[in-house]
Amino acid sequence: MGAMTSKIWKVTALALLVVLGAAWLGFGFAERSFFKQSAEQSSSTLRLAVAGLRGALSRYEPLPSLIADKADIKLLLSNPHDSTLVEAVNMQLRQIANGVEASDVYVMNLDGLTLAASNFDTDTSFVARNFSYRPYFKIAAEGGLGRYFALGTTSLKRGYYFAAPVRFAGRIIGVVTVKINVDSFEATWRGNRNEIIVSDEKGIIFMSSRADWHFKSLGPLSPDARAAIEQSRQYPIGQLGELPVSTEMLDVADVRVMSITGAGNSERFIANRMPMSEIGWTVDVLTPTAAATTQAYVAVLTAVLILLLVVLMTAYLLQRRAVLFDRINAQLEAQEELENRVNERTADLNKANVQLRQEVEERTAAERQLRKTQADLVQAGKLAALGQMSAALSHEINQPLAAAKSYADNACAYLDRDRPKEARQNIGRISELVDRMAAISKHLRNFARKPQEKIGPIPLAVVINDAIEIMSGRLKARSASTKLDLPQSELWVRGGQVRLQQVLVNLISNALDATSENKKAPVIFLSVVAADKHVRIIVRDNGPGLPEDVIEQMFDPFFTTKGTSKGLGLGLSISYNIIKDFGGDLSASNHPDGGAEFTITLDAAEPIAEVAAE
Repeated sequence: MGAMTSKIWKVTALALLVVLGAAWLGFGFAERSFFKQSAEQSSSTLRLAVAGLRGALSRYEPLPSLIADKADIKLLLSNPHDSTLVEAVNMQLRQIANGVEASDVYVMNLDGLTLAASNFDTDTSFVARNFSYRPYFKIAAEGGLGRYFALGTTSLKRGYYFAAPVRFAGRIIGVVTVKINVDSFEATWRGNRNEIIVSDEKGIIFMSSRADWHFKSLGPLSPDARAAIEQSRQYPIGQLGELPVSTEMLDVADVRVMSITGAGNSERFIANRMPMSEIGWTVDVLTPTAAATTQAYVAVLTAVLILLLVVLMTAYLLQRRAVLFDRINAQLEAQEELENRVNERTADLNKANVQLRQEVEERTAAERQLRKTQADLVQAGKLAALGQMSAALSHEINQPLAAAKSYADNACAYLDRDRPKEARQNIGRISELVDRMAAISKHLRNFARKPQEKIGPIPLAVVINDAIEIMSGRLKARSASTKLDLPQSELWVRGGQVRLQQVLVNLISNALDATSENKKAPVIFLSVVAADKHVRIIVRDNGPGLPEDVIEQMFDPFFTTKGTSKGLGLGLSISYNIIKDFGGDLSASNHPDGGAEFTITLDAAEPIAEVAAE
């Protein structure tokens, strides 16, 4: 990028910073403007709320005086013990309360004792209760119109009370009170985006669209005010508290912002206030600032986006022009550079041609050496395979040779004892072992390739018994015992009889070697389990088991944990390949009770009438 382009982007970045700074400063002005609009809109809500309160109060204000003129009321106050008259007045007061939708209407004597009430038959009946401590009673008893807002000490419901004196023969004989339930006012306020609160002359909120603000003061209460409330039982002393409020005046006319903190968060409202001086109330309409603040954010963000778009478009056009000039200059420089490179490359090509001829000669010599090395490697592979086969043949024939020698020694002993029958049996077994060694030799030739002998169904019990019989000499020499767990019915598997016998002999021999250091007598466990379409042959010993690193490589050719004079490490590798040739699997693990465990898994087969040996 050229110097001109870099300069353009620096100027653009500076312009963006200026735009963001102007947006930051302009947000405050925009927010105050929207606050003022919100205050103007909520003023109509305030006027409606005040008009509704005044209308309701003016509706109920004359009721106590009208009720006080009724003859039955005066008669009751003169004859308070007339039960028939008390019942009649109770019913009249209930009809009046239901008709005017008042909460309660009741009559008291000059001592403040309630003689009759509209709620005479409820659990919160005012009858026989004394309310002489209420200010509205005192004002009416002195001949005035009592007005008062308080929490009912009996009903525990907030209400506004109107009280008027009952006069007879020119003197006051009692008081009539009408209580209005304020819940209906709050019900109409809820669900609006504005919050409405009504406070008394002490600043205590007694009506609000928010129930958690009830009986909270907008400022600290003096001790005298608290004592007066406690004496008149106007509000529950235990619920009185100060609402954490802070107020600020904005630099626009008649706009107050009120912050109320509570429950771990702070709420800001645009506050409109109107006093009701005739009854000492103050009505506040609180509008959340969130909507006005959001409008200010949207307005400022829109302006910022427009300015940013203008700045970026201008920068883009200037940058395009600078790029065009840079491209023209770059083409001129590239043309000059190209001419210089052509001259340099010509010289380099001449030098490279000389080096290439030398490399061709070196590669030709390397190819000749490679062909000679490949021929040597093929010859070495043939010799290694021959050595492996010789070692495997020696390892596999040692066992039958040892058994043949044992049978020959036994035959000589039987002849010396003039027992020709037993000697002939041993000689027959030696003949079988010779045939067996011939078969083993044949199978070892096929160790590196798939055998050509036919694989088919073979009886498993015959193979297992022959393998144990072959190893009987070694088992007796080690005082080893065998524990067989074979099924009662004959099982047939797919494989070769001689080669499977060879695998079992190898596994039993390895088990004897694994228990050579045992202090207790060796035990060989051999079990057969039929599952689904497979048969598992499990050979286990009571030796020390197999290390984890040995299990991973024990089937590799020439891997052994024995000394070099005790084995070549080919037995398990040959056994593994034989089982794989049968289409089965040979695996090793450690038994939970101790010792190594080898599992041969073969396909189950259907039995045939006759089975010839492999």
